[in-house]
Amino acid sequence: MNKLSDNSELSAIYRQLDDPPTSQEMEQALSEELFTVQDVVRYLVSCFAAHHVFVGHGTDNYWDEALEIVQAVMHLTPPCDDSTLTSRLTRDERVLIGKIARLRILSHIPTPYLTHRAFFCGRQFYVDGRVIIPRSPIGEMIENSFAPYLERDPERVLDMCTGSGCIAVAIALQFEGEAEVDAVDIDDGALEVAAINIGAYDLEEVVTPIKSDLFKNLPEGDKYDLIVANPPYVDREDLENMPEEYHQEPELALGSGDDGLDCVRRILADAAAFLNEDGILVMEVGNSESHLVDAFPMVPFHFVDLKKGGTGVFVLSKEQLDAYHEVFKQAAYGTKGE
Repeated sequence: MNKLSDNSELSAIYRQLDDPPTSQEMEQALSEELFTVQDVVRYLVSCFAAHHVFVGHGTDNYWDEALEIVQAVMHLTPPCDDSTLTSRLTRDERVLIGKIARLRILSHIPTPYLTHRAFFCGRQFYVDGRVIIPRSPIGEMIENSFAPYLERDPERVLDMCTGSGCIAVAIALQFEGEAEVDAVDIDDGALEVAAINIGAYDLEEVVTPIKSDLFKNLPEGDKYDLIVANPPYVDREDLENMPEEYHQEPELALGSGDDGLDCVRRILADAAAFLNEDGILVMEVGNSESHLVDAFPMVPFHFVDLKKGGTGVFVLSKEQLDAYHEVFKQAAYGTKGE
């Protein structure tokens, strides 16, 4: 037996750690007992751990999660320096942090929905419950200007399933406004959020939000140099077993059939018709990568080696999409096609 388990004092401490503070105790501590940023962040870390909070919407640890709440209330953006950690918070700030933390812990609302901000490609974006929270590993490809997959800088880009518009905006900024970007989504609420972010970066003349069920409402014969797609791709089993935080996001933007590939199949079937001859499709399928490979074992999907983490992002050329068009069409629409 571990010697620590024989120590009654330590056992009592461990039992206390399993008794998380109530919302009233937490708000009282934040408003009356803690004063500096570091004090508050350290305490929130303890609260998150005691309540077994799930993180994964912009942060991957309790410290960064807590720090983002505090910095948002202070109207500061990352990174945080030592002078910020030693800064004293006003009582009003601490009270607001307590209210946000209570909702984060007890209602399982992801922090970006409470602060209305998320970060993608080093940029800040407005988010609310109408869109999923930006976290796509495609951001790394944007920062690398899609090298080495694009032969030239794109003149026209299609961002399929744009959501908050973060990918469309990041692409427009990466290519310094020289690429026209169409930001497509089926949901009116998502397009409203995308418009907020497009306007925040004064890109109304460059990025155009379009309501469409994938390619259906796009003009026939329209051609792009690059199509970037981050469609719903979570399979039914994963969707049902996700932590509560994910169930705060729009299900329309997450789930896509039993294997997560309903939207993916349609995009694969139709993308070639909207690409220029040297164009490429970049698509994220996340954990459904294995389902995709099993569904199309003959297709040479090139999955990108992402240095910053993330999986399930592949590249296909216009030539490859044409070569397997009948396979994709059959899978998406059956023998009659569309």
